[in-house]
Amino acid sequence: MLKFLKGVVGSGGGIKDLPYNLGEPYPSAWGAWTHYRGTSKDDNSPVSIFSFTATNAQDGRLAAARNGAKRLRTVRHPNILAFLHGTEVESMEGGVTKPTVYIVTEPVMPLAEKIKELNLEGIQREEYYAWGLHQVAKAVSFLNNDCKLVHGNVCLASVVVTPTLDWKLHALDVLSEFDGGSVEATAPMFQYEWLVGTQYKAMELAKNDWETIRKSPPWAIDSWGIGCLIYELFSGSKLTRTEELRNTVTIPKNLLPDYQRLLGSVPSKRLNSSKLIDNSEFFQNKLVETIQFMEILNLKDSIEKEAFFRKLPNVAEQLPRQIATRKLLPLLASALEFGSASAPALNPLLKMGSWLSNDEFTSKVLPTVVKLFASSDRAIRVSLLQNIESFGNNLSNQIVDEQVFPHIASGFSDTSAFLRELTLKSMLTLAPKLSQRTITGSFLKHLSRLQVDEEPAIRTNTTILIGNIAGHLNEATRKRVLINAFTVRALRDGFSPARGAGLMALMATSEYYDVTEVASRILPSVVVLIVDADRDVRTKAFQASELFLKLVKQHQSKVDVGETVDTSVGLTATTNSSSLLGWAVSSFTLKTKGADHTASTMVSNVATTRDHNSDSSSSFASCISGDSNISSNSVVSNQPNEPAAIQNVSDGWGELENGNSAEDDDKDGWDDMGLIAEPVPPPSLARIHAAQQRPISTTKAQVLSSSSITGGSDVDATNARRSSTVKQARDDDPWADIAAPAPLSSVRPLSNSGSSVPARGLNGPRVRQAQHVSIESVLGNTSESAANSGRMGSGRGRGRTTPMRLGAQRVSRPSDQ
Repeated sequence: MLKFLKGVVGSGGGIKDLPYNLGEPYPSAWGAWTHYRGTSKDDNSPVSIFSFTATNAQDGRLAAARNGAKRLRTVRHPNILAFLHGTEVESMEGGVTKPTVYIVTEPVMPLAEKIKELNLEGIQREEYYAWGLHQVAKAVSFLNNDCKLVHGNVCLASVVVTPTLDWKLHALDVLSEFDGGSVEATAPMFQYEWLVGTQYKAMELAKNDWETIRKSPPWAIDSWGIGCLIYELFSGSKLTRTEELRNTVTIPKNLLPDYQRLLGSVPSKRLNSSKLIDNSEFFQNKLVETIQFMEILNLKDSIEKEAFFRKLPNVAEQLPRQIATRKLLPLLASALEFGSASAPALNPLLKMGSWLSNDEFTSKVLPTVVKLFASSDRAIRVSLLQNIESFGNNLSNQIVDEQVFPHIASGFSDTSAFLRELTLKSMLTLAPKLSQRTITGSFLKHLSRLQVDEEPAIRTNTTILIGNIAGHLNEATRKRVLINAFTVRALRDGFSPARGAGLMALMATSEYYDVTEVASRILPSVVVLIVDADRDVRTKAFQASELFLKLVKQHQSKVDVGETVDTSVGLTATTNSSSLLGWAVSSFTLKTKGADHTASTMVSNVATTRDHNSDSSSSFASCISGDSNISSNSVVSNQPNEPAAIQNVSDGWGELENGNSAEDDDKDGWDDMGLIAEPVPPPSLARIHAAQQRPISTTKAQVLSSSSITGGSDVDATNARRSSTVKQARDDDPWADIAAPAPLSSVRPLSNSGSSVPARGLNGPRVRQAQHVSIESVLGNTSESAANSGRMGSGRGRGRTTPMRLGAQRVSRPSDQ
């Protein structure tokens, strides 16, 4: 006998010919059924297994169980329990054959058990009950009005709840067709009505008045059942007698009229379940309206969607957390994944996801977020980057390196400066999760281009980011990148906050430099800035100079006492380099012509950027003092000599640390910048240096002032001599690119007497003798004046026509001859 049972039931809780494993049973179930937790043998996914064992083959309940299994298999509706699998096995016990029916469904839980688990109170309980009754009423309406079927046993035990907290109707053992056409028939309409408890039977059903039942509408019996369900829900106890339905103390006042109509003594006047959900005020609450909107999201237009998703975070705060995370969160994730939701839906998704545990967040939210990175919708990309700190730490290194970064990298070269800025800022969270191969292969190349971006705020923050991620670079990459990025580019930038960022980055990463690099490459670059035009840059330059001098002195003192010191080992800074974020969120002081403006150019909190205007091209260089916000565009506009955009950066970083030689277009952008090893920079860097040194050179006002005092020919001759002098200085001095020109020491008279001007130099232009021109001659020969003005514009290389100056003529170029 035992051997036979093992063959029927199987080992490990499984049933023979049933690809599911039985788990622990729930304490309650409808009728004679037993409700088990179960799992699939294939993928271990959760299921529910209902089993009924008959006493013998002639048991009347066996036929009803078979009817319930057949009906559940054929009737499909979103609010009716979903059927997965069913089978029937026989076992021998005491010489008697006992058939057992198994029904496998989606994972559910008895409603009574779920109510105890949720333990809701007050308005939240009423809203959740309203949503559940709404779903049950829709299922009953489908059976009665559409299928002309009668469930016959609607009550608390016949309702189960899914993991997403949806209510579903089951227990279809009594389900029968409504035979209203044969009015004269007296046979029972429900073959298994004897399974229904007396307390749940309507008056006509309790009296077996089949004639009245047939004359009544199809919903009369089940409307009574919905009334019994409402009573059991709000009373918190199981219905034992029909008379208890008259106790309406616990029924909500806005539901009481409909409750009384559901339990009317006249079957034909009972309220139809379809009208119950349409007319009752009880179902008009935030939870029901929110879920209904989400379920028909595809039918809404973009304006309605955007308004809904912007209000959803506040609405979700007022809903029960378990309902928001189990019901609304899956709906949001599905809508975003399949494109029916717009970018504003990401904010409520991440907000509700923050209420989950780390494991639940990883399993329910992250898969959707990772898929969204591949979206071509810019609004979604912006929303992801703005909220990167809320979920970035939950991303694994492999996911970031293989799935997220390849899609984010396109933002580094995006035409929108705002998107480039957000992409740069997001890497503060994601860069530590990248592999060294990705960092050296592509990430640093993007940073190399961004450090010469047309937006000064982006150039500044690129320097800040490099300083923040320095600890995540290997030693060979740090040696190649840091000094070149901070000294050659950042310290020579025309934007004063960028120079300040370079100084702060050098101080924060001082532990990675050896004494030779400090003495030969860093200090010469820093000392030049102690006479910078910007006060904040000068202050930081003094601090950096003192820090690095102190480090060099410490090293020399150890050498003098005979200690063995390895100069290749990085110096230990006295500052706390572990707090890199401290300098990343500080601010710079930008001095303009009329007033001092405080500009914040550091990595700010992501939350402050969520309200940033998408048309603005800065967030790091926005003003944080006073009551106004200054974007990077407004800050840059105050700089008369701001460098122009530098496009098509082709400078390389040379070989990678793995020893493989890279092609020119694969270089990362830093190796060619070492001024000590290569005094003359390559052509591409020459353009960068030329652009970066323009703000430091003589301003337009100074040039105009000089030219107004001196004669035109004298100024041009002086400029020619100065150009040759600067060219020779660049060959001798690697720092000549950022040196300010010497001021003019004397003023030449307008008259050409007492001075001799060479007619033509070796390579210089031919200079005509200065002549006085009378006002009458100028006014009398306008055509000649226009021709001279044209030569003036072309001679100065400005590309524009300027009025001729009295008292001298312009220099004629060799091309004029």
